[in-house]
Amino acid sequence: MRIESWIFGGLSMFFVPIGVVYGFLTHWIEPVGFLALWLVGGLAGMIGLYLGYTGRRVGMRPEDRHDAEIHEGAGEQGQFSPWSWWPVALGLSAAGGFLGLAVGFWILFISAGFALVALLGWVFEYSRGDHAH
Repeated sequence: MRIESWIFGGLSMFFVPIGVVYGFLTHWIEPVGFLALWLVGGLAGMIGLYLGYTGRRVGMRPEDRHDAEIHEGAGEQGQFSPWSWWPVALGLSAAGGFLGLAVGFWILFISAGFALVALLGWVFEYSRGDHAH
């Protein structure tokens, strides 16, 4: 994960000075642009720090080594829900939320409730009572 942390760190070091340049070019009158660039730089920096710390804790992956073989990356990569409908419900709720921003805020509140139900259903999908996986 060393390469990924360097990429995001470089993005952070790019966006923060570009935000300053943008502020000087607009004479600091337009407040959204430079602040958004600084926030993107901060977000990239946080992701880079997380990947750096995780890379030190986990160690070298097969993707990071030059002498690695293809079969070293095979095997279980995590637990996924191949037949889960909760991501579809969460996506439809997000679409309803964006529709609510464009049309009316009452739709946003309804879709936020549906999104909360969908998110809780997706998180707790495998922990339902006695038959939990």
